[in-house]
Amino acid sequence: MDLTQVIKSRHSVRKFSSKTPDWRDIIQCIDLMRYSPMAGNIFSLKFIMVDDQKKINELSKASEQEHVNEAQYVLVVCSEKKLTLNAHPERGETYCKQQAGAAIQNFLLKITEIGLSSCWVGLFDEIEVKRTLNIPPEVEVEAILPIGFERGIPKVRRKPILDSCLYFNSYRNKFMKKQKRVN
Repeated sequence: MDLTQVIKSRHSVRKFSSKTPDWRDIIQCIDLMRYSPMAGNIFSLKFIMVDDQKKINELSKASEQEHVNEAQYVLVVCSEKKLTLNAHPERGETYCKQQAGAAIQNFLLKITEIGLSSCWVGLFDEIEVKRTLNIPPEVEVEAILPIGFERGIPKVRRKPILDSCLYFNSYRNKFMKKQKRVN
């Protein structure tokens, strides 16, 4: 698949089959997260790959997302913000969120390319996730990503038309069709 096809076919999966993915494939996808942009080139992300079914069950409860429990693997993405906050005191929090998002998107696209599926879970009880995985208090949990093979046929999801969300030079300024330029 070329990149455009991967982007257009990526979708959130909430039904996983019982087939177990090869963990080495998942590690390759995690490795590509290191290539996402980082403010000041300070890499603040940490990853916890979970295959212990008891812990996966606890993560499912902490996120109130039953589909997490169906996954054979779960990736938990965390930020150790201290160095980024020291280097960028006013914008460090924002940068950490942005770089976590960029890394997660790299992961989701690669997972899609190799035929696996996931769902970005951002709603969870952080205290419970930290307790389950022994994450220190100063480390922030960014996302939970269940990983597996999709069960069933994906639903076709509508996306907004570009004209409804693209502006030029100022907010709500729609593109004017075929403007002639005078040289």
